[in-house]
Amino acid sequence: MSRFTHNCAGHMRRDFLKLGLTAAGGGLGFTDLLRARAMAAQAPQPSLSRPVNCILVWLDGGPSHYEMFDPKPNAPSEIRGELGTIRTSVPGVHFSESVPYLAKVADKFTVLRSVTHKDPNHGGGNHYMMTGAPTPVPVGCGAFVTFHPSFGSVVSYKRGVKNGLPAYMTLPSMTRSGGPNFLGAEHAPFVAGGDPNSKGFKVRDVVLPTDISDARGLSRRELRHSLDRMQRINNALAEDPAVSFDTFYGKAVDLISSKPAQEAFDISLEDDKTRDLYGRNDVGQRMLLARRMVEVGVPFVTVNYGGWDHHRDLFKTCKGEFMQKFDQGMAGLITDLDRRGLLESTLVVALGEFGRTPKINKDSGRDHWPGAMNILFAGAGVPRGGIIGATDPKGYYASENIYSPEDFAVTLYQKLGIDPHQILHTSSGRPVQLINGGRPIRELFA
Repeated sequence: MSRFTHNCAGHMRRDFLKLGLTAAGGGLGFTDLLRARAMAAQAPQPSLSRPVNCILVWLDGGPSHYEMFDPKPNAPSEIRGELGTIRTSVPGVHFSESVPYLAKVADKFTVLRSVTHKDPNHGGGNHYMMTGAPTPVPVGCGAFVTFHPSFGSVVSYKRGVKNGLPAYMTLPSMTRSGGPNFLGAEHAPFVAGGDPNSKGFKVRDVVLPTDISDARGLSRRELRHSLDRMQRINNALAEDPAVSFDTFYGKAVDLISSKPAQEAFDISLEDDKTRDLYGRNDVGQRMLLARRMVEVGVPFVTVNYGGWDHHRDLFKTCKGEFMQKFDQGMAGLITDLDRRGLLESTLVVALGEFGRTPKINKDSGRDHWPGAMNILFAGAGVPRGGIIGATDPKGYYASENIYSPEDFAVTLYQKLGIDPHQILHTSSGRPVQLINGGRPIRELFA
């Protein structure tokens, strides 16, 4: 397997060509498509007695697999790093000492240690892991690109809005490739910004501004209807922006007038014990807010936690508040969902765009490394206390039960009851396969 030694400064033309050829040559023939469909059909399906929703915790920047779920205590010090290992609640399984909260609840989730791809930059890696599709052309490391609908947008497209609640939410900001692409603006995420740990937290757009009374808000809507006589072109080919504006306006009115939405966003209704479980900080309280969203029926929620591009001071960061927020919040989320009986109907996933380099650099950091990465899965029939796959003894590459981003995407969609190999159509009628290839990760289906 090829090695990538590049960082945020970009990567070499040779790798651009490799990536381009891979994308160009990766299309499926009819026989391949039938084979993929047959494999998908053979995979065990989750019970559909209750719709499965999803909370995806996005660790933007690419977290280190060494300093989380795949430590290498017997590797040389320049690879092993400064952190030790700790026992988990699963006999024989050890994590990095940086995630003690998750180690205590390891018997409730599964870690996949053997995902790999070949895109070492943030722009391409984000797109690949957030959509299941590689970028068709090389993109810049800092790029925000969309060539294919994101997981959340596809779920919105298939499930739709219910009870005035958005079908796809993201906290506190949109991820790089988390958009709808050709599915249309109505399937972009509803962004709930702000810090839910702050006093008096309110989600913008869910309540009327304090200087506008309910009666005045109603009057403004009536005035808008009376003045707005702009003709709409509803044919999808026209992509009339006025139609998209109407959709957003309608959603906003539905949200403001929805009692379930008003209550779900009011995190102050939670008792102190529950809030403490997640950690009294912005990240932990966003995970709690995500739980409240799926509890009232929002099908897909992304918690976007950035800052994992640790080219320097990795060990100091992993010992401090930054890692603790994720560790405690994630453990609290899984525990809380389980206590409430919601874990079996909620798929919880945590991942970034790639892992980190085996060798520690001169700044006590690790650089980009797509040769191996970890993904945490919980709920929706995922076996508890599992470890799937492995990397080689020094953590360079996935070496056992190797899976691709397409395999991850196929698995995620199947857990949510969505055919991953269906054909979608752009506004001009061009057919697009949702996931090109891929196979379900069978170990994740109990």
